[in-house]
Amino acid sequence: MDTSTTEDVAGRLFLAVGRLSRSLRQAGSPGPGHGAISALATLVASGSMRLGDLAVKEGVAAATMSRIIAGLVEAGYARREPDPVDRRAWLATATEDGERMLSGVRSTRVHELNKRIDRLPPEQRKDLAAGLVALEMLLSEED
Repeated sequence: MDTSTTEDVAGRLFLAVGRLSRSLRQAGSPGPGHGAISALATLVASGSMRLGDLAVKEGVAAATMSRIIAGLVEAGYARREPDPVDRRAWLATATEDGERMLSGVRSTRVHELNKRIDRLPPEQRKDLAAGLVALEMLLSEED
């Protein structure tokens, strides 16, 4: 594949993934914003984390993560606990309500995506499934 084709694919993929993600977020029920959902998903997957570590993992400033966690705590989706290793630091932890809310958001968005995939012709659904392998490889190169 020549460079212009690769650049074209990369540009189109970047736009398509971004637009699809935004569209699915808008199709979901109202609630916490994308940053809060992402942080909560990280807490559910990784367990309790220091705010600074969570900020790094999410790619945001510590002050931004502090605001995100404050909103999640206020909503009852997360809690702050003293770090047992360093009492000056805090750990953020997802609550059961937070896990339930996250599950509901994912379910809503996956359901919406399933409806869209079902509208594709069979050949395009097959192409999409085959393309997932390449997308997953792009993600694994990140780690």
